Amino acid sequence: FLFTKMRHQFRLCLASMATAGAFAFNSGGELPAGRMDTRLYESLQANNLPSRRTFLFSAVAAVGLAGAETAIAQPEQKSKARLGGMPNTIRSVGNVMDELQRDLMQEQWDLVVAYPAQLRSFVPVFTKFTDSAFPTDESTDKGLRVALRYEVGRFFASVERLRQATLRKDLDDAYVAYSDMSLHFDRYMQVGGLYTYYDDIISNEMYFKGIKPSSLVYADPKKDPPDVRDLVILVKGPDMGRTGIMIGKDGSNNVYVKLDRFKGMRPIRVVSKAWVGKRLGEQDPDDVFLIPRKGNSPKA
Repeated sequence: FLFTKMRHQFRLCLASMATAGAFAFNSGGELPAGRMDTRLYESLQANNLPSRRTFLFSAVAAVGLAGAETAIAQPEQKSKARLGGMPNTIRSVGNVMDELQRDLMQEQWDLVVAYPAQLRSFVPVFTKFTDSAFPTDESTDKGLRVALRYEVGRFFASVERLRQATLRKDLDDAYVAYSDMSLHFDRYMQVGGLYTYYDDIISNEMYFKGIKPSSLVYADPKKDPPDVRDLVILVKGPDMGRTGIMIGKDGSNNVYVKLDRFKGMRPIRVVSKAWVGKRLGEQDPDDVFLIPRKGNSPKA
């Protein structure tokens, strides 16, 4: 029960801040939605524990403590009959994203061009799940619906960017689009309670205290920084020691990392490039490259 409570409080935090980002975008405020989104994710990934706690508590306060208690009981009380197979259908988008990553990183443009239409076919499912999972007029459900719609909007805006980049065969822009797609889909999964597990560890760094830095083998991020497609390890921050693949850059000092699969999920992290080291030695390929192709087009 405690983990369930913490999980839903976390989702409320994401929802309230994503809602703020959506309002900033719609109202034409000083902070564009993209920047609000980046700052939210950076706040969640910050290595300063007190500031992370401040962020979480302030986000819960933004929704309202009374509403938080109501939302804590939410998806467990949702009718399975109402949601049906929608959660698994939305999770299957992750499989499509894996295949897209494989084909994009291998520059199979004739295959990549088919993915935008395939992904757009999921729009009705996203819409129905958002309205069915959080159907009431309570402030918490309203906030979660706004947050989920915001993430869906950002996701499909990036799908369109991918489509245009694919027509130009612009690999760098396609990587940017794919990275944003991955981030917003991952955020939707978290806010919607669609992850298959709950990670209650705030930071891995505590486990590396007293351990020699040489225990993590990686190239110096300053002398030999990783690039898109490189297998990497996070060498600082709350996810220290976790491995994955670099899928993009955001044009500043941050990079996108798709962590290795755990219980079917592949979380996305946006972190400082100084926190990411290229793995050295013989490594197994990222598991997307082991997915077999069926025919000459993406799997339907």
